[in-house]
Amino acid sequence: MKYVRFLWKNEVACGILSGDRINILQGDIFSEHTPTDHIVGLNEVKLLAPCKPSKAVCIGLNYRDHAEEMKSELPKEPLMFLKPSSALNDPDGEVCYPSISNNLHHEAELAVVIGKTSRHVKAAQADEYIFGYTCANDVTARDIQKGDGQWTRGKGFDTFLPLGPCIETELDPHTLEIKGWVNDELRQSSNTNNLIFSVPYLVEFVSKVMTLYPGDVILTGTPSGVGPMQVGDKVTVEIAGIGSLQNHIVAECE
Repeated sequence: MKYVRFLWKNEVACGILSGDRINILQGDIFSEHTPTDHIVGLNEVKLLAPCKPSKAVCIGLNYRDHAEEMKSELPKEPLMFLKPSSALNDPDGEVCYPSISNNLHHEAELAVVIGKTSRHVKAAQADEYIFGYTCANDVTARDIQKGDGQWTRGKGFDTFLPLGPCIETELDPHTLEIKGWVNDELRQSSNTNNLIFSVPYLVEFVSKVMTLYPGDVILTGTPSGVGPMQVGDKVTVEIAGIGSLQNHIVAECE
Protein backbone atom coordinates (compact mmCIF):
# COMPACT_ATOMS: atom_id res chain seq x y z
CA MET A 1 0.00 0.00 0.00
CA LYS A 2 1.33 3.43 -0.96
CA TYR A 3 0.76 6.27 1.50
CA VAL A 4 1.24 9.86 0.38
CA ARG A 5 1.19 13.23 2.09
CA PHE A 6 0.11 16.19 -0.01
CA LEU A 7 -1.19 19.72 -0.22
CA TRP A 8 -4.78 20.01 -1.48
CA LYS A 9 -6.93 23.13 -1.35
CA ASN A 10 -4.29 24.81 0.84
CA GLU A 11 -4.50 22.04 3.44
CA VAL A 12 -2.11 19.19 4.22
CA ALA A 13 -3.68 15.75 3.97
CA CYS A 14 -2.67 12.10 3.77
CA GLY A 15 -4.04 9.38 1.57
CA ILE A 16 -3.58 6.03 -0.12
CA LEU A 17 -2.29 6.21 -3.67
CA SER A 18 -3.62 3.77 -6.26
CA GLY A 19 -2.58 4.50 -9.83
CA ASP A 20 -3.22 8.20 -10.30
CA ARG A 21 -5.96 8.45 -7.65
CA ILE A 22 -5.65 9.25 -3.95
CA ASN A 23 -8.16 8.12 -1.32
CA ILE A 24 -7.97 10.78 1.40
CA LEU A 25 -7.58 9.47 4.95
CA GLN A 26 -8.91 10.73 8.25
CA GLY A 27 -6.47 10.48 11.15
CA ASP A 28 -2.74 9.91 11.55
CA ILE A 29 -1.17 7.26 9.33
CA PHE A 30 1.04 6.22 12.23
CA SER A 31 -1.91 5.58 14.54
CA GLU A 32 -5.65 5.36 13.92
CA HIS A 33 -6.78 6.29 10.43
CA THR A 34 -9.67 5.45 8.14
CA PRO A 35 -10.41 6.07 4.45
CA THR A 36 -12.95 8.78 3.66
CA ASP A 37 -15.27 9.08 0.68
CA HIS A 38 -13.03 11.74 -0.87
CA ILE A 39 -10.90 10.73 -3.84
CA VAL A 40 -8.69 13.19 -5.72
CA GLY A 41 -6.45 12.90 -8.74
CA LEU A 42 -2.70 12.89 -8.35
CA ASN A 43 -2.57 15.83 -10.76
CA GLU A 44 -4.80 17.86 -8.42
CA VAL A 45 -2.36 17.87 -5.50
CA LYS A 46 1.19 18.84 -4.63
CA LEU A 47 3.05 15.90 -3.14
CA LEU A 48 4.95 16.58 0.07
CA ALA A 49 7.58 14.51 1.84
CA PRO A 50 5.52 11.48 2.94
CA CYS A 51 6.49 11.89 6.61
CA LYS A 52 7.96 14.57 8.86
CA PRO A 53 10.82 12.90 10.76
CA SER A 54 12.10 14.32 14.02
CA LYS A 55 15.48 13.10 12.74
CA ALA A 56 16.98 11.23 9.82
CA VAL A 57 19.51 8.65 10.93
CA CYS A 58 21.90 8.01 8.06
CA ILE A 59 24.28 5.13 7.50
CA GLY A 60 27.52 5.80 5.64
CA LEU A 61 29.51 3.36 3.50
CA ASN A 62 26.90 0.60 3.62
CA TYR A 63 27.45 -0.67 0.05
CA ARG A 64 30.70 -2.48 -0.69
CA ASP A 65 31.10 -0.78 -4.08
CA HIS A 66 30.62 2.70 -2.58
CA ALA A 67 33.23 2.03 0.12
CA GLU A 68 35.64 1.03 -2.63
CA GLU A 69 35.00 4.16 -4.73
CA MET A 70 35.53 6.32 -1.62
CA LYS A 71 38.78 4.40 -0.96
CA SER A 72 37.54 3.46 2.51
CA GLU A 73 37.86 0.21 4.42
CA LEU A 74 34.67 -1.76 4.94
CA PRO A 75 33.17 -0.68 8.27
CA LYS A 76 33.08 -3.21 11.10
CA GLU A 77 29.84 -1.69 12.34
CA PRO A 78 27.41 0.85 10.84
CA LEU A 79 28.77 4.36 10.47
CA MET A 80 25.94 6.54 11.76
CA PHE A 81 25.27 10.27 11.40
CA LEU A 82 22.22 12.56 11.47
CA LYS A 83 20.47 14.98 9.18
CA PRO A 84 18.32 17.61 10.91
CA SER A 85 14.59 17.83 10.35
CA SER A 86 15.19 21.27 8.80
CA ALA A 87 16.84 19.54 5.81
CA LEU A 88 13.55 17.90 4.77
CA ASN A 89 12.55 18.40 1.15
CA ASP A 90 9.56 17.37 -0.97
CA PRO A 91 9.22 15.49 -4.26
CA ASP A 92 9.91 17.98 -7.08
CA GLY A 93 11.33 20.35 -4.47
CA GLU A 94 14.33 22.56 -5.12
CA VAL A 95 17.70 21.55 -3.67
CA CYS A 96 19.71 24.67 -2.93
CA TYR A 97 23.38 24.60 -3.96
CA PRO A 98 25.25 26.30 -1.07
CA SER A 99 27.39 29.24 -2.13
CA ILE A 100 30.19 27.97 0.15
CA SER A 101 30.43 24.64 -1.70
CA ASN A 102 31.88 23.75 -5.08
CA ASN A 103 31.12 20.02 -5.10
CA LEU A 104 27.51 19.03 -4.50
CA HIS A 105 26.79 15.29 -4.81
CA HIS A 106 23.73 13.04 -5.14
CA GLU A 107 23.36 9.84 -3.10
CA ALA A 108 20.40 7.60 -3.98
CA GLU A 109 19.17 5.69 -0.93
CA LEU A 110 16.43 3.46 0.44
CA ALA A 111 14.86 5.04 3.52
CA VAL A 112 13.21 3.00 6.26
CA VAL A 113 10.18 4.75 7.79
CA ILE A 114 9.62 3.91 11.47
CA GLY A 115 6.00 3.24 12.44
CA LYS A 116 6.06 3.20 16.23
CA THR A 117 8.32 4.23 19.08
CA SER A 118 11.39 2.02 18.96
CA ARG A 119 13.99 1.44 21.65
CA HIS A 120 16.25 -1.62 21.98
CA VAL A 121 14.47 -3.39 19.12
CA LYS A 122 15.89 -6.77 18.16
CA ALA A 123 16.56 -7.40 14.47
CA ALA A 124 14.17 -10.36 14.50
CA GLN A 125 11.34 -8.01 15.56
CA ALA A 126 12.29 -5.06 13.32
CA ASP A 127 9.39 -5.60 10.91
CA GLU A 128 6.96 -4.88 13.76
CA TYR A 129 8.40 -1.35 14.07
CA ILE A 130 8.82 -0.51 10.39
CA PHE A 131 5.91 1.28 8.74
CA GLY A 132 7.32 1.15 5.23
CA TYR A 133 9.94 2.42 2.82
CA THR A 134 10.55 5.45 0.64
CA CYS A 135 13.19 6.96 -1.65
CA ALA A 136 15.76 9.40 -0.33
CA ASN A 137 18.58 11.52 -1.67
CA ASP A 138 21.35 12.08 0.86
CA VAL A 139 22.47 15.34 -0.76
CA THR A 140 26.07 16.06 0.23
CA ALA A 141 28.42 19.01 -0.10
CA ARG A 142 31.41 16.70 -0.59
CA ASP A 143 34.10 19.34 -0.25
CA ILE A 144 32.70 20.52 3.08
CA GLN A 145 32.25 16.95 4.30
CA LYS A 146 35.88 16.10 3.56
CA GLY A 147 37.20 19.39 4.89
CA ASP A 148 35.37 19.16 8.20
CA GLY A 149 36.24 15.53 8.88
CA GLN A 150 32.78 15.01 10.38
CA TRP A 151 29.68 15.11 8.29
CA THR A 152 27.03 17.28 9.95
CA ARG A 153 27.63 20.49 8.00
CA GLY A 154 28.26 18.89 4.60
CA LYS A 155 25.04 16.88 4.80
CA GLY A 156 22.83 19.09 6.94
CA PHE A 157 21.98 22.13 4.80
CA ASP A 158 18.34 23.07 4.33
CA THR A 159 16.78 21.10 1.40
CA PHE A 160 19.39 18.29 1.66
CA LEU A 161 16.84 15.57 2.62
CA PRO A 162 14.42 14.91 -0.25
CA LEU A 163 11.99 12.07 0.57
CA GLY A 164 9.21 10.49 -1.45
CA PRO A 165 7.15 10.15 -3.45
CA CYS A 166 5.29 7.73 -1.17
CA ILE A 167 5.72 5.25 1.67
CA GLU A 168 5.31 1.71 0.39
CA THR A 169 4.25 -0.63 3.21
CA GLU A 170 4.24 -3.94 1.35
CA LEU A 171 7.83 -4.40 0.29
CA ASP A 172 10.76 -6.75 0.85
CA PRO A 173 13.73 -4.39 1.37
CA HIS A 174 16.39 -7.02 0.74
CA THR A 175 16.35 -7.30 -3.08
CA LEU A 176 15.34 -3.92 -4.47
CA GLU A 177 16.87 -2.34 -7.55
CA ILE A 178 18.02 1.20 -6.80
CA LYS A 179 19.05 3.77 -9.39
CA GLY A 180 20.24 7.35 -9.39
CA TRP A 181 19.98 9.66 -12.41
CA VAL A 182 21.24 13.15 -13.14
CA ASN A 183 19.21 14.51 -16.03
CA ASP A 184 19.18 11.58 -18.50
CA GLU A 185 22.44 10.03 -17.31
CA LEU A 186 22.26 6.90 -15.16
CA ARG A 187 24.87 7.41 -12.45
CA GLN A 188 23.97 4.78 -9.84
CA SER A 189 22.60 1.28 -10.37
CA SER A 190 22.65 -1.42 -7.72
CA ASN A 191 20.51 -3.62 -5.53
CA THR A 192 19.85 -3.61 -1.79
CA ASN A 193 21.17 -7.17 -1.65
CA ASN A 194 24.58 -5.46 -1.77
CA LEU A 195 24.07 -3.78 1.61
CA ILE A 196 26.77 -4.58 4.15
CA PHE A 197 24.36 -4.20 7.07
CA SER A 198 20.76 -5.28 6.50
CA VAL A 199 17.66 -3.25 7.30
CA PRO A 200 16.73 -5.33 10.42
CA TYR A 201 20.29 -5.07 11.70
CA LEU A 202 20.23 -1.29 11.26
CA VAL A 203 16.98 -0.94 13.20
CA GLU A 204 18.51 -2.89 16.08
CA PHE A 205 21.80 -0.97 15.91
CA VAL A 206 20.24 2.50 15.79
CA SER A 207 17.57 1.81 18.42
CA LYS A 208 20.27 0.76 20.89
CA VAL A 209 21.61 4.30 20.67
CA MET A 210 18.54 6.51 20.39
CA THR A 211 14.79 6.25 20.53
CA LEU A 212 13.13 6.30 17.13
CA TYR A 213 9.70 7.87 16.84
CA PRO A 214 6.91 7.33 14.31
CA GLY A 215 7.87 9.08 11.10
CA ASP A 216 11.61 8.98 11.77
CA VAL A 217 13.68 7.60 8.90
CA ILE A 218 16.83 5.52 8.59
CA LEU A 219 18.74 6.13 5.36
CA THR A 220 20.44 2.84 4.57
CA GLY A 221 23.42 4.04 2.54
CA THR A 222 24.18 4.68 -1.12
CA PRO A 223 25.74 2.48 -3.81
CA SER A 224 28.65 3.45 -6.03
CA GLY A 225 28.35 6.12 -8.68
CA VAL A 226 27.93 9.20 -6.50
CA GLY A 227 28.97 12.35 -8.28
CA PRO A 228 28.49 16.05 -8.83
CA MET A 229 25.31 17.97 -9.58
CA GLN A 230 25.11 21.45 -11.05
CA VAL A 231 22.57 24.25 -10.88
CA GLY A 232 19.85 23.43 -13.40
CA ASP A 233 20.19 19.64 -13.07
CA LYS A 234 17.31 17.29 -12.40
CA VAL A 235 18.23 14.44 -10.06
CA THR A 236 16.12 11.29 -9.76
CA VAL A 237 16.17 8.43 -7.25
CA GLU A 238 14.30 5.35 -8.46
CA ILE A 239 13.61 2.28 -6.31
CA ALA A 240 11.66 -0.74 -7.53
CA GLY A 241 8.25 -1.01 -5.90
CA ILE A 242 8.29 2.55 -4.57
CA GLY A 243 8.65 4.87 -7.53
CA SER A 244 10.76 7.88 -8.48
CA LEU A 245 11.81 10.90 -6.43
CA GLN A 246 12.79 13.91 -8.53
CA ASN A 247 14.33 17.19 -7.44
CA HIS A 248 15.90 20.17 -9.15
CA ILE A 249 19.16 21.91 -8.26
CA VAL A 250 18.98 25.69 -7.89
CA ALA A 251 21.34 28.39 -6.69
CA GLU A 252 21.37 28.94 -2.95
CA CYS A 253 18.02 30.10 -1.63
CA GLU A 254 17.90 33.28 0.41
